[in-house]
Amino acid sequence: MTQFRLKHLFVLALLAALAVGYFALEGSGLMVYFTDSRPIVARIRALGMLGPALIVGLMVLAIVFNPLPSAPIAIAAGAVYGHTLGTIYIVIGAEIGAVIAFFIARTVGYEIASKHFDKFPLHRFGSQNGLTLIVFAARLLPFMSFDLVSYAAGVTPLKAWRFALATLLGLVPMSFLLAHMGSEVIDGGTEGFAATVLLLGLLVAVPLIVGRYYHGRSGNSTRADEPND
Repeated sequence: MTQFRLKHLFVLALLAALAVGYFALEGSGLMVYFTDSRPIVARIRALGMLGPALIVGLMVLAIVFNPLPSAPIAIAAGAVYGHTLGTIYIVIGAEIGAVIAFFIARTVGYEIASKHFDKFPLHRFGSQNGLTLIVFAARLLPFMSFDLVSYAAGVTPLKAWRFALATLLGLVPMSFLLAHMGSEVIDGGTEGFAATVLLLGLLVAVPLIVGRYYHGRSGNSTRADEPND
């Protein structure tokens, strides 16, 4: 059996393990911790000093197991620990989960992707700077799947440290907004919601504008390099 076939079998085994883990969480009743902030808040408070470890652990699971939502966990972190500490715990968990997902894809997916897309080499995804910017911009978009971006980045030539840095920098704004939202909810205040929605809109608009500008510059550069008749 060739190494390439072993890679295929490993991918299938990994997917099966992720599926089993997902249904095990669902069957055990623990899925509520990924869909509703209230039981998470209660559990974090009951754990006392171990509460941050629960937040980090749940965030890691939510990133690695793609179907699990992470927003309720982030909101609960803000509700219990406020803006600053809540953001820190969210970022730690999400960063660890993203790096794990990246290396899972890099380990089992890069070679397979290279074999299947030999007519479309992976280096055509862009330069290291371009791929880094794409990951950073994707982290700012609330509707972009955080988990899928991590796995997709793993099958590109993007260097691991660039992925980790782009993810870390892109994580902070959205993590702060979710922590802020959780803090506002727990305090019973509504004044901050308008500012949160406005900031959310800016997070959507800014990467789109930057991406359009970057694409425009790339297009102009390409046309400038074309020989004149």
